[in-house]
Amino acid sequence: MEIIRYRRDVWGEEVILGVSWDLLWVVAVTALILLAAHAIFMAVLAKKKAKPSSEGPRIKRHDAIDRAFHWIMAGSVLVLILTGIAPIVGLRISWLNIHWIAGLVLTFVVIFHIIRAIFWQDFKAMLLGPSDFKEPFDEKIKPGKYSFEQKGMHWAMTVLVIAVIATGIILFLHINTPWWNRPAVENEATLGIFFLLHGTATLGLIAFTAIHIYFAVRPEKIFYTRSMVTGWISEAEMKENHDTNKWKPE
Repeated sequence: MEIIRYRRDVWGEEVILGVSWDLLWVVAVTALILLAAHAIFMAVLAKKKAKPSSEGPRIKRHDAIDRAFHWIMAGSVLVLILTGIAPIVGLRISWLNIHWIAGLVLTFVVIFHIIRAIFWQDFKAMLLGPSDFKEPFDEKIKPGKYSFEQKGMHWAMTVLVIAVIATGIILFLHINTPWWNRPAVENEATLGIFFLLHGTATLGLIAFTAIHIYFAVRPEKIFYTRSMVTGWISEAEMKENHDTNKWKPE
């Protein structure tokens, strides 16, 4: 199985074409096996205890603008993944225009989110510190607003999304758009490297998106998904899963 695809340029020299899409199936199967194993493992170790009630006083967890950002970003990422892999799996659709439009939407909302996170949100709440790494190994340690897993997923997705956007913008400049015609490629080797980086970041994004969706629908985590729709969790859910000294919501 190859990892990198090569081709001959107009001078007959071998240059990088991009990542091998054989890896798509490796990523898909590996993610499926690991998530299935985790689900079985958690089912075996599950402790029978009452879930905290969703009734009673409600605690605001996400503002409407942040929920809108999350779902627009989620939608654009899914569209990018689906249109990106469509030709690879043999789907004959006119995917390129849909792909770059979704890419532009993702770029704009990510820029907006970064600005908002720095100037209007509690940016420190998402930072990973040494104490966070103790959390998964000690049930007595409860997180603040965001758990170790949530912070880790956030930063992994952040790196992958920025990598996809940065390389995608370079590739976007080399296609036909309503604003310019496709330019002549002066350095095919360099362009091939960007295709390789874009494809590699895409494979990582597919894996972590699958992981994110899996944990979002797990029974013990579903209240977080609900909060991303409604904006709230119950007071009982907060006290069961969070340290109220570390997170003091409005």
